[in-house]
Amino acid sequence: MFLNRPRLSTPVCLSLLLLVAVAAFASVPSFAYGDQDWRPIDPAHLALKAPVVEKDADAEAIFWEVRVDDAEMDLIFTNYIRIKIFTERGRESQSKIDIIPFRPNARIKDVAGRTIKPDGQIIELKKQDVFEKVVAKAGDLKLRAKTFAMPSVEPGAIIEYRWREVYPGRSANRVRLYFQRDIPVQSVTYYLKPASNIVGMESLRYQPFHMAMPKFDKAKDGFYSTTVANVPAYHEEPRMPPEDEVRKWMLLYYSAERNTVPQKFWKDFGKIVYDVFKSDMKVNDDVRKKSAEIVGDATTPEQKLERLYEFCRTKIKNLDDDALNLPAEVRAKIKDESPANTLKKMEGRSNDIGGLFAALAIAAGFEARPALMADRSDIFFDPAFADPYFMNMIVVAVKVGDAWRFFDPSEMYMPFGMLAWQSEAQDALVSDPKEPTFVQTPLSAPDKSLERRTAKLKLDSEGTLEGDVRIEYTGHLGKDKKEYNDDDTPAQREETLRNMIKAKMSTAEVSDVKIENVTDPDKPFVYAYHVRVPDYAQRTGKRLFLQPAFFQRGANQLFPTTQRHNSVYFHYPWSEQDDVAIELPTGYSLDNADAPLGINAGETSKYDVKIGVTKDARTLVYNRKFHFGSKSGMLFPVSSYGQLKMLFDELHKRDNHTITLKQAATTASTAAPSN
Repeated sequence: MFLNRPRLSTPVCLSLLLLVAVAAFASVPSFAYGDQDWRPIDPAHLALKAPVVEKDADAEAIFWEVRVDDAEMDLIFTNYIRIKIFTERGRESQSKIDIIPFRPNARIKDVAGRTIKPDGQIIELKKQDVFEKVVAKAGDLKLRAKTFAMPSVEPGAIIEYRWREVYPGRSANRVRLYFQRDIPVQSVTYYLKPASNIVGMESLRYQPFHMAMPKFDKAKDGFYSTTVANVPAYHEEPRMPPEDEVRKWMLLYYSAERNTVPQKFWKDFGKIVYDVFKSDMKVNDDVRKKSAEIVGDATTPEQKLERLYEFCRTKIKNLDDDALNLPAEVRAKIKDESPANTLKKMEGRSNDIGGLFAALAIAAGFEARPALMADRSDIFFDPAFADPYFMNMIVVAVKVGDAWRFFDPSEMYMPFGMLAWQSEAQDALVSDPKEPTFVQTPLSAPDKSLERRTAKLKLDSEGTLEGDVRIEYTGHLGKDKKEYNDDDTPAQREETLRNMIKAKMSTAEVSDVKIENVTDPDKPFVYAYHVRVPDYAQRTGKRLFLQPAFFQRGANQLFPTTQRHNSVYFHYPWSEQDDVAIELPTGYSLDNADAPLGINAGETSKYDVKIGVTKDARTLVYNRKFHFGSKSGMLFPVSSYGQLKMLFDELHKRDNHTITLKQAATTASTAAPSN
């Protein structure tokens, strides 16, 4: 990402840890409630025996009300929710509450709750039972939550709780309001009080997503309200699209414009973007001289751009890198720099690095532009919504021949020719003083993101497997590993690896761990370790039953359920290559070493396995190749879930293929105990 501006860019100082934490707890409402007394309990609700919205629900919200007050200096959200518990699973899922704010600077106040038992008895939540905890942190930024356990919850009971969430100095402009929870809701009501300088609802816009356009009615005390009835539960599933691409929600924003024509809007906006950012790509003599030096004897456009890109990516220190752990107050003092100053200091923020690359490319004779796009880890952008709210990613577009190529040298771990996966396969608005245009960024092929695994192992006659393992990650896989590990200590990195292995093989004993190239911009991320796994092969009489797919041992099915609520979404194509050598125990030979059949799913996927032995018949050799994904995209509708599940179920089955080792008769008689 480059060219940070308050309205256009994402806050680079927040690490993915915070974003993951927010997403993980998003089923708890992210905004809050106010000063109301508890409402009377309707006896019919207390007597309710079955859910209304979804017949199999374990718990269901009777109502969920949210007041959004933007009339004062602080933005205040207030929530009040009442939930009916139907089953023991409902009791387990709804008893413990975590109230997670959407942003780290929020204050959660006035938490209250109570349980109404089936006989009408009321048990209040005690103030001393409400705790605060840090659920995520990045540097000195911390995301704090209020957590508590509702008292005496049982099937048939009703629980209700409320709280207030205060955002100092913020407004309701560009705020997301959610209408779905992890349980169904009979009635969701939002009350909105616009800023004092907004007359009624005339300039307060609201854009619904995955739901019908709401209707707001005037309520009391300057509020306007809208109600949605019978809202089904939001279901989290593995490999699903971003939450806000699935969930029912609404975007609030202030705008005096009405009935904007998208095509005209984006054309005008693209011109503004170019005007605003053209100074950030300014070429002076120092930049021109450095560009010529970097390009050197390169002759083709590809060679020239690669040298410029690699210089900016690997030689310019990125001050936005979370691995630096710069305090927030230090980051706040870092100013945007011109290309000349960034070059002089050999450091800068993400925007500065992108600007320098653009200036160097221009100096080398290329045409360069800032290009804006949405983050597809957040939402799938639709240009029909004529507002720049989602356009928070900016990269450099460079004209090569008649086509635009896209680059983001601030992504230190992304090799030349690739963008971060969040920026790939996106409609990018290439800015221009005359004719801005949308161009889709390419999706990297599976071979660009490779997980290459090798193992040299030895099996003994008791079934214990032991040896050395090496795993290399490149492309998006490598970047993901580096970003996850680069701000951890060596001990934390090793713990991450051990947990990863133990999750699949609980008896594995891991030693001599080496984790390589964690912050290297070019080399693959590497795990290397020695492993010992007792009882890896199962012994029955004179035979050992062995799974040669060592790296797939203990892996769960990717899609275990037969039903699916959401589309299936993979972030990017990837490939796997396994080379496993297993020295057989003395006195044993292959009795059955057939290889599983391959799988060919056209351009989307291919799976191929070869099994053999060395010339001396002492070592089993297992080679596995697999790739998934194509340029046509990584989003699969629910209607294709059956076929997708069948593919990965079959892959799982073939990875669990077992071969047989038979003990030689002479060895068996020698080893047999005498009478």
